[in-house]
Amino acid sequence: MDGHRHNKYADWDDSIYGTGRTEPPKRRGGLLAMLLILVIFLCGVITVLGILNVRLFQQLNVPRESDLLISFSNCPTVPAETQAVLETVSVPETEQQNRTATLNLQSAPEGVDSIPAEGGIPLQDIYEQNIPSVASISVTTAGGGATGTGVVLTADGYLVTNAHVIEGAQSILVLLTDGREFSAQVVGRDEVSDLAVLHIDAQDLTPAQFGDSATLRVGDTVVAIGDPLGVEFRGTYTGGIISGIDRDVDVDGRSMTLIQTNAALNAGNSGGPLINCYGQVIGINTMKISTFTDESGVEGIGFAIPSATVKTVVDQLIAQGYVSGRPTLGILGESLSVFYQHYYQMPAGLYITQITPDSDAALQGVEEGDLLLSVNNTGITTMEELKSLIRSCEVGQQVQAVFYRGGRRYQLSLTLTEDRG
Repeated sequence: MDGHRHNKYADWDDSIYGTGRTEPPKRRGGLLAMLLILVIFLCGVITVLGILNVRLFQQLNVPRESDLLISFSNCPTVPAETQAVLETVSVPETEQQNRTATLNLQSAPEGVDSIPAEGGIPLQDIYEQNIPSVASISVTTAGGGATGTGVVLTADGYLVTNAHVIEGAQSILVLLTDGREFSAQVVGRDEVSDLAVLHIDAQDLTPAQFGDSATLRVGDTVVAIGDPLGVEFRGTYTGGIISGIDRDVDVDGRSMTLIQTNAALNAGNSGGPLINCYGQVIGINTMKISTFTDESGVEGIGFAIPSATVKTVVDQLIAQGYVSGRPTLGILGESLSVFYQHYYQMPAGLYITQITPDSDAALQGVEEGDLLLSVNNTGITTMEELKSLIRSCEVGQQVQAVFYRGGRRYQLSLTLTEDRG
């Protein structure tokens, strides 16, 4: 069959001219439609994946608010011979070195097995016994303020709390359970143990009973009292068990041996008591795991300073205002920003803001405004790095320090002295 019959062109027209083909181009509407449908489909897939990703991100970052409810077993009454209270001493109105108050640890019986026992101390009684010995602490700093918890040590006004609670404090206010408020003075502060002793002008306080943390066992029942999230929730009572003993935890370049517990601890609980089933304080709460790890959503892991450590540190802070044997270079400083490094053409280092007058650094001519570049060939750019390095040394040890001043570097051999606060 002749193919021209199906073509609209005449037999003589071969549809080609000298300038090119005259046949209209083929229609590609179907192909374009398919491409448009494919683009719309891909956009839909991308949109759905984006929505799922946002929802997953929100779920991962929403904190869980479920409360941990723990049933406690009643505990036997402490024998009468172990009920000696914290020794209360009269503190002379003279200098700090004349203070003789010490913290006594009672003989703490081993925790009872987790079964109900006749004659045990009910949780309500433990709370009523200890709440008068717990204080709320509010701190005013240059950058704003902070809150924490404290524990009464003596009837004449000594309290213990965490050193980080009062860091940078310009004023400290202590609020007692009975509603009285007092301005507090810092007796001593020890960053290594994260403990500090305060004093208020009062003579009728209720001292807490401290037990010896050496008798603790994993699984022992414990409770905590404190001000989670601030004074608004002061006196909050939470419970749990001893989850671990002698946990070595690295915090800001220092190693701390702590008690691990699953009792709920939050910001504001710092400095409050961890109490055994006999109503004795066997630890000072200091942190929860989220404060030193990047893990999110971690719950039920908190830490407290053992009462045995508390006694060693508190006794020295009350007696002399510092803990013996802590080495220091006698230098305080601030990190130098990258902007200032480039603007003033200075190397990376620690900008010295304060020097202890009787330190070896001061005696050898180190000045405020100098840069500390390194100690024992280790670069120093922050106070945390300097403190971490110095803690590994001993009082009287010599270190090689490199400084920068006026475009020149200079090196000194410095002797570490005892940090007296």
